[in-house]
Amino acid sequence: MSGPATPLVRVRGVDHVRGTGSAATRVLHGIELSLAPAALVVLAGRSGSGKSTLCHLVAGIMAPTAGEVLVAGRPAYPVADWGEVSLLPQRLALEPELTVAENVLLPAGVRGRRAGTDLLDRLGLTAIAGRPARDTSLGEQQRTALGRALVLGPAVAVLDEPTGHQDDEHVHLILDVLHAAVRTGTLALVATHDPRVIDTADVVVRMRSGRVVT
Repeated sequence: MSGPATPLVRVRGVDHVRGTGSAATRVLHGIELSLAPAALVVLAGRSGSGKSTLCHLVAGIMAPTAGEVLVAGRPAYPVADWGEVSLLPQRLALEPELTVAENVLLPAGVRGRRAGTDLLDRLGLTAIAGRPARDTSLGEQQRTALGRALVLGPAVAVLDEPTGHQDDEHVHLILDVLHAAVRTGTLALVATHDPRVIDTADVVVRMRSGRVVT
């Protein structure tokens, strides 16, 4: 897949195997992708199709068994800076004792950077901004983790099922935030089977049994 701009993410001949020996399972087979900046790219497919594994490789939290994943010409693994590549994982990994606002702003604080709180409002989190994350609903926690992934305006935001656990109103908020991030230059790589996200994507990469099929 390619866009009009120079590719920001390149996935070249990537295979990935989970486990070892007789328990080894190949979950990705010969993945080839070239993805441009400032685009909403959807990885679409059923559970078990390899979407989350590919997300983890692009996000740089693990290395492929074979082939290479490059972000801006450099190996994605190990991840160097959330200002360049951020991740919304399925397991949200929020700090439960911190407030919603503190969780969203945490990447900026760690890097000594100032960040505005407009994401809280745009994600419908302002009313609970001072509440500990542990005292919020799963949908609220997911939007908190999404805000955390976007707060630094990363070059690449890897987002695994960002609209899960959301009602229609909050899905629309999430889509508005994603498209706003894209307009400012972010490549949003979204794993989903939500047609509301797929229908608004710039590029749809369909996966089946660990392979890109379109």
